Amino acid sequence: MAQINPSILSADFARLAEEARAVEGADWLHVDVMDNHFVPNLTLGLPVVESLLRATDTPLDCHLMIEDPDRWAPRYAEVGAGSVTFHIEAAAAPVRLAREIRAQGARASMALRPATPVEPYEDLLPELDMLLIMTVEPGFGGQAFLDLTLPKIRRARRLIERHGLDLWLQVDGGVSEETIERCAEAGADVFVAGSAVYGAQDPAAAVKSLRARAEAVAPTPGE
Repeated sequence: MAQINPSILSADFARLAEEARAVEGADWLHVDVMDNHFVPNLTLGLPVVESLLRATDTPLDCHLMIEDPDRWAPRYAEVGAGSVTFHIEAAAAPVRLAREIRAQGARASMALRPATPVEPYEDLLPELDMLLIMTVEPGFGGQAFLDLTLPKIRRARRLIERHGLDLWLQVDGGVSEETIERCAEAGADVFVAGSAVYGAQDPAAAVKSLRARAEAVAPTPGE
């Protein structure tokens, strides 16, 4: 089943509680944490995540685009985020970090920038609950989808199936009505959508439409 995770990076930051409630039919609420070091943008951090947890029943999918995730990622799990994603490009000890996130009760996820290959990290996959393939350069919302990432999504799906893993495959960046089917055909099953949801007149309806499009073309396991 396809999962749709609206990104609050595209929401109105002055009305985050209302914006979270506007997509209560979503599977997760995607929270982009940026530190203006790992990426050239500054967004929000632990205090806002803690406030959001009190404002919505939708679980939070926290994507940490930060330096030193080894120090900070477990804190997001500790306060109640349901899923915590760290970037492999920034992690010093990814296996230990994934285990620490899981020990705090959250799902552990690893993200790859568009130019970062998945194959060198094949042995890490059993330590994860989700793998995130960035389909734009991380740092800003509203970017155009990079088709060059589709082969990597396919290769990641083959690795997951080769090892028989119950591992979600997430894509983030430029996901819309025009691109979600290509991502689903390539093997992704969790989709982060920002502008396509919060830029719509009815965000909840946009979530349903995106999910339907993805599920209509999703390959069956083993294809």
